[in-house]
Amino acid sequence: MAGFGHGTRRYPRSRGRTGSRTGMDRATLGIVGLVCAVAGFFALGIVLGPAAIVLGRLSMGRGRSGPRPLPAVIAVALGAIDTLLAIIWLAGAAGPGGGWL
Repeated sequence: MAGFGHGTRRYPRSRGRTGSRTGMDRATLGIVGLVCAVAGFFALGIVLGPAAIVLGRLSMGRGRSGPRPLPAVIAVALGAIDTLLAIIWLAGAAGPGGGWL
């Protein structure tokens, strides 16, 4: 019998029905990843590029089917370009000329 507060559901919004409500939602993760990717072109690209890739992938979710959120896809693409450019810039700075490339 499920009376006097001893029901099968302990909270009105259980995890099975609505998912976890403790972290950011997927749209917010995609936008934060996009901001990290754009900011990475101007400063700290070696740090913000991989952060944008991770946040974009988290925003896309685990499933491979269905439409992808646009900010998440752009965050992953710009994060990859940002990381690649930062690695090239660091390799050029470590060379004999010590210049940009």
